[in-house]
Amino acid sequence: SGNYYNQGEIRKKELEQSCCVLGIPASDVTVIDHRDLPDDPAVEWDTQLLATLVLKHIEAKNINLVVTFDAGGVSGHANHVSLYTAVRYSACTLLWVPPGLLQGCRVLVLESVNLCRKYISFLDVLISCLLPRDALFILTEEETEQAKRAMQCHRSQLLWFRQLYLLCSRYLVVNSLRLL
Repeated sequence: SGNYYNQGEIRKKELEQSCCVLGIPASDVTVIDHRDLPDDPAVEWDTQLLATLVLKHIEAKNINLVVTFDAGGVSGHANHVSLYTAVRYSACTLLWVPPGLLQGCRVLVLESVNLCRKYISFLDVLISCLLPRDALFILTEEETEQAKRAMQCHRSQLLWFRQLYLLCSRYLVVNSLRLL
């Protein structure tokens, strides 16, 4: 629930506001508030527990595409890395248990880039076009502004480095992904 600074309820509301900006109805937003999955940048979550929760959600919502972090977690946040590990575990190890659970569900992982590339904004489009990847998303100016408005809904998290992110992050302009 994003309760690292005891702001779980605030962050849940911010998430719903952010999703609204992106056109995602609140009914499609699921917050997992599990005591064994604390919001903590230093805590690695239990892979099997998280994999089980993710698989249940995929099945319940009939999801056919999952987009997640890669092994770098984009920012190195241990919870982000744990999510990647659980999704990879689910896709590679549990693909057949129970039969067909992930059948037809594809997984894309968002590429973590070095600090220089992370903060060169639209200039990274050229680099990203030249490097191998399975999918490349380049946002229009309107989509970039929408993404910024969605990020600004997370007021409780807008620390100085996230303000920098809003100004110059390549992730608000270009995202390269690979199939898992």
